[in-house]
Amino acid sequence: MLGSLLTFASTWCVRAIAWCAMMLLPATAIADICKYLDRDGNTVYTNLPPEKGWKKLSCGAGGASTGARAPSPAGFPKVDASTQKGRDDMRRKVLSDELATEEKLLAEARLAYANGAPPALPEEKEVPQKYADRLARLRQAVTLHEKNVEALKKELALTR
Repeated sequence: MLGSLLTFASTWCVRAIAWCAMMLLPATAIADICKYLDRDGNTVYTNLPPEKGWKKLSCGAGGASTGARAPSPAGFPKVDASTQKGRDDMRRKVLSDELATEEKLLAEARLAYANGAPPALPEEKEVPQKYADRLARLRQAVTLHEKNVEALKKELALTR
């Protein structure tokens, strides 16, 4: 129990730091935001390449209807290339650290899940539903960490 609480706390701290660091970074480009229909019929808005089987409904420049970038207002602060590179490097480091943490958590979740057949705890032997509930929670944790790892890898691939 204490181990899972510490794992949760450390994960939360890493995510909070990553979020704060990314909020400090300026946007590096305007991306097209596209509207897709996924395989299940759900509408999805994204600037990332779609999954196979998604139908493209529309696509437009992120925030601008023409795709042209609006000029910066007079007196708007500019960031020199070396400062931006430092920020990009920091973002890449934060994402890499978060990926390493998620991969570790995924390995731990897979170990606990034991391919869908973890040993039953003593109280679960008396009440089979408790075992089924724990098994569902363990599978959900594996799925969550798999999705997080995939998303972080995609995000890292987009960094310059």
